[in-house]
Amino acid sequence: MNRFKQIVLVFALGLLLSGCNNTPDKDSSTFKDAFDGKFLVGAALNVEQIAGNEPKALDIAKTHFNSAVAENCMKMENIHPEEDIFFWDEADAFVEFAEKNNMHIVGHTLVWHSQAAPWIFVDENGDDVSREVLIERMKNHIQTIVGRYKGRVDGWDVVNEAIESDGSWRGNKWYQIIGPEYVELAFQFAQEADPETELYYNDYGVSGKTKCDGIYDLVKNLLEKGVKVDGIGLQGHLNFDIPLISEMETSIEKLSSLGVNLMVTELDMTIVPWPSDEVTAEVSLSYELSKEYDPYSEGLPDSVYQQVMDRYAGFFEMFLKHHEKISRVTFWGIHDGNSWRNNWPIEGRTDFPLLFDRSYQMKEGVEDILEMAENWETN
Repeated sequence: MNRFKQIVLVFALGLLLSGCNNTPDKDSSTFKDAFDGKFLVGAALNVEQIAGNEPKALDIAKTHFNSAVAENCMKMENIHPEEDIFFWDEADAFVEFAEKNNMHIVGHTLVWHSQAAPWIFVDENGDDVSREVLIERMKNHIQTIVGRYKGRVDGWDVVNEAIESDGSWRGNKWYQIIGPEYVELAFQFAQEADPETELYYNDYGVSGKTKCDGIYDLVKNLLEKGVKVDGIGLQGHLNFDIPLISEMETSIEKLSSLGVNLMVTELDMTIVPWPSDEVTAEVSLSYELSKEYDPYSEGLPDSVYQQVMDRYAGFFEMFLKHHEKISRVTFWGIHDGNSWRNNWPIEGRTDFPLLFDRSYQMKEGVEDILEMAENWETN
């Protein structure tokens, strides 16, 4: 081969290799980049991940998400297990990880009827404490935690799940002992502890009209009293067929009229059959494991998988449509393997609720959602 032909061959080969290297990897897009300018995209991080025991999950979090929420380590039973004892190690590690990776930090949750520490509602004899005592205990709990992370946590889920599906007050111990004022007091105490942090009300089942109306009335009443409420979290614990996308859209439109930020929180989608007539995220529910309710333990059929991805794409299309009303979308977990959906409300199931699989890989079809976001006109 003469010198000229050698030069031409090397040049052509160089162009070919260059073209290959510049071909975009279809999985190269990240959630935080694709949705940049629309809303933050986050995930809940669990204790094992924060402890460094699942580095691949942390890699996904660092690569794809610009917001993080504490899945369990800031709940009362974990962070404040006894009246005079606060356990800071896990929450400190969570905040430090999120800070190190320049993530928007959400604390979850200050006042909730579930996963409350057993001591909070009772005296030394096991009887309910007085209204005054519980208010003081709640104030100490909120202000100690919020005060510790003052200027570091960007927003707090102050009160979680205070409204029933029919729009009425949930008759939990906070309500029974203090009355409906407990919500107002909780927000007041949080604001006093850190006037700059954002304060949120968070609830599930918000797509239901009566529940949405109840939440609307609650927040409207707080705002009219001058209480600082910066946002409402619409928990996105979806089932395979309900709620309808249009139902959640209607709730977004109604609640946004209050003039507060909306966040889609705790987003996941259970694929396995639901064992109850009521669609809820009530953590106390528990049912026996059976094949009927665990049909995909050997894997998810392609036809079902496609329906799941189509449904996810439909929800994200709606979120993008309303991106000016939505400040954040947060998944409740990183990947299928560590989702609470595998063990609630039936322990030991194999569910597929998130967009990264058990091998820490982005699922096929997710890139279409990211492409839709990248190409979305924001004006």
